[in-house]
Amino acid sequence: METFLIRALQLIMSLSLLVIIHELGHFLFSKLFKVRVEKFCIFFDPWFTLLKFKPKKSETEYCLGWLPLGGYVKISGMIDESLDTEQMKQPAKEWEFRSKPAWQRLLIMIGGVLFNFILAIIIYGMILFTWGEKTLAPANPEWGMEYSQNMKNAGFEDGDILLAADGKDLTGEMEKFFKPRRGGLYHNADLMRSVANASVVTVLRNGEKTDITMPDDFGQSIMMDSVYFANPIFPCIIDSIMPGGGKEAGLIKGDRITNVNGKEIKTYAAFLDYMNSPELQADSARTATVTYVRDGIKHTAEVKLSDDYKMGVGVKSIFGFLKENTIEYGFLESIPAGITLGVNTLKGYVSDMQYVFTKEGANSLGGFGTIGSIFPGTWDWHRFWEMTAFLSIILAFMNILPIPALDGGHVLFLLYEIIARRKPSDKFMEYAQIGGMVLLFGLLIWANLNDIIRFFF
Repeated sequence: METFLIRALQLIMSLSLLVIIHELGHFLFSKLFKVRVEKFCIFFDPWFTLLKFKPKKSETEYCLGWLPLGGYVKISGMIDESLDTEQMKQPAKEWEFRSKPAWQRLLIMIGGVLFNFILAIIIYGMILFTWGEKTLAPANPEWGMEYSQNMKNAGFEDGDILLAADGKDLTGEMEKFFKPRRGGLYHNADLMRSVANASVVTVLRNGEKTDITMPDDFGQSIMMDSVYFANPIFPCIIDSIMPGGGKEAGLIKGDRITNVNGKEIKTYAAFLDYMNSPELQADSARTATVTYVRDGIKHTAEVKLSDDYKMGVGVKSIFGFLKENTIEYGFLESIPAGITLGVNTLKGYVSDMQYVFTKEGANSLGGFGTIGSIFPGTWDWHRFWEMTAFLSIILAFMNILPIPALDGGHVLFLLYEIIARRKPSDKFMEYAQIGGMVLLFGLLIWANLNDIIRFFF
């Protein structure tokens, strides 16, 4: 319950900030062009409003709604979420949105998206200034990678070393293979995208360069894979000895285990998997024949296992095979670095969107449960701001899509007006707004239904 509450609080704080900044963009551009804003509402308020106040001599009423699906500013003289068509039947006033030139109305409509993107850049810059950029890379990249089944189906083999994707050197992305996160690691998404979207990937296999031609739909296969496409290979090296069969058999710290009961052990993950496998636990004798390498010499030992099939050794974890790289940023350096990170994040998200418009992608859509799950279960300001910046990028991109009821829909109709030199009719705009809202609420219901299905089934 505590974890749920922490994630819920972070989600509410993040969305509240993003909604305020988004609507502030519309609000300030409206004020700049002397357009009256009748209402500034955080969250939606159908039927009733939690809080509202209107300062003296102010044209704007400030409100807090109860439905945390977004927010809005009610701008005089336009058809928006309020669907106030009665106002549109009256003669146009000079302070109304519809009375302003098309270029001013265009800036008012893109103000929210612009502010969200600027916010993301500012947050990314301050993250780099405060914490720097920390990455982890394999200390021994010559050991190669172990690949998911989808990658193996495409022609990759465990031990292959990634060199290039469509001729682009992957060395830089390999140096940022992991980023540390409290309680664990997360992978370099740019490396995954480079491989997923490539036509040809070049690897080093047994000392020779090999080109792998990627299947046409491979990007979707990787993006929808439930396991990561690849991980660095780390050998199974004993890190600690505890009382038990391993110590009695003469195993010591630094021994590299290569085989257990005839099962080849190439990685520490394979060792852990085998030691917890039904195959091993079917052995009623509780013994294991272990082959290990010490000082370059291969040895074999008979190890007595405990009642829970443990041999009393601790295996060096993944963190023991990684080298950390840290880049520190001064305040001025953090500004262009934040811009670069924001632009690259947007480009990556846009690239990933192509997989949403498929059957598998539609089923992978998530609602508030999925969004909340990306926040850590314990309070971590670094991670909170990373996720807030990322959600700000998403909000900016999704809002600029040319869908009626979104900012992008209004932008589309304004561009039509500029090109055709005539406005769409108010009746058309009303129907478009209603249609867009029905579509958006349908997608919202579908995404949250997916969350419910995944939770219970």
